[in-house]
Amino acid sequence: MGVTVRQADADDAVNGVLPRWVALPETVEEVSAVLRACAEQDLAVVPAGGGTKLHWGPPPERCDVLLDMCCMNAVLEHAAGDLVVRAQAGVTMDALAATLADQGQELALDPPFTEYTTVGGTLATATAGPRAFRYGTARDLLIGITVVLPDGTIAKSGGKVVKNVAGYDLGKLFTGSQGTLGVIAEATFRLHPLAAERRWLVAETEVSDDVLLRLAASQAEPSAVEIDCPDGKNATVAVLVEGSAAESRALALREVLGDGTVTAEAPEWWGLILNDDVLLEARFPPARAVEALAAAGEAGLSFRGSAAAGRAYLEGRGDVPEDELAAAVARLRARLEALGGRVNVLATPYAGVDRWGQVSALPLMRRVKERFDPGRRMSPGRFVGGM
Repeated sequence: MGVTVRQADADDAVNGVLPRWVALPETVEEVSAVLRACAEQDLAVVPAGGGTKLHWGPPPERCDVLLDMCCMNAVLEHAAGDLVVRAQAGVTMDALAATLADQGQELALDPPFTEYTTVGGTLATATAGPRAFRYGTARDLLIGITVVLPDGTIAKSGGKVVKNVAGYDLGKLFTGSQGTLGVIAEATFRLHPLAAERRWLVAETEVSDDVLLRLAASQAEPSAVEIDCPDGKNATVAVLVEGSAAESRALALREVLGDGTVTAEAPEWWGLILNDDVLLEARFPPARAVEALAAAGEAGLSFRGSAAAGRAYLEGRGDVPEDELAAAVARLRARLEALGGRVNVLATPYAGVDRWGQVSALPLMRRVKERFDPGRRMSPGRFVGGM
């Protein structure tokens, strides 16, 4: 079929499961050819981007072919006048940022890793950065998508060409699907102009929910309000202001916070995941951010994320036995659910940790999986409910 295929080695393992082969397609049509061949032979496929999050989620039930998208790394179209870009899934986010910056524009997503994160991986895992508070998540900025279904069918929706599958919004379905419905091949995004100025207000201080909400709602219009608390005790608050008069607006926010230094440089931890051996994602009402922070500390987890958007990544601190981590996750989940939030375990070395808790939409999600992948060949067992 003309696609480069090689034997897998130890570096190609997906959360401990070694595939037999690695396929390296260079076009959408080659992705289609690989999936058609795998369908004929009943081979299980796991798509991969930069590999930064392959250990997230449970190990696949089986993995015959790792579909490495590294060769699909072209920015296909940048309509600067329309603030739109179309890129292949294997384009790294830093390469895309460099291309757009030449025209004074950006895709306002903040990948949580400094290298290798790709367009496809960002969509498949639905990772969100600090500025999601102002600009929205990957799902919000996505306006078109090309996917390849498990039988090799190429489908497109949104953007300039619309070909929905049985009425499904493919962009919304595939964002966060963890590679279980098919392969994201291309994506079209809405862009924003690069900010003329950026200032961060940074303070190591105790804060209340009231102060955090006042920061988020301020007429200074912050792009993000973040908290970093690595030890469960000492928290740093950082507020980003972008655009004209950024300095004076940041100083106005300091009056709200009551403390802090205004700087043109982001804190070293800003928007990053630093240790994802054990990693949880917490959602909570923004008005209960301080309680969520306290609950994470009591569970022995660091807290880094958006107080304004009600989303944070919780990282493990040191080695914790499986039974202790499982109990801590259960307690944390109960506390955040009581606040109106939820907890997902993105990464853990232990099979005995409940990754998702109760998921009310699970029956609907199973029906969607059955509709798109009845043969259970796409990343089987990698998603909620063993899908």
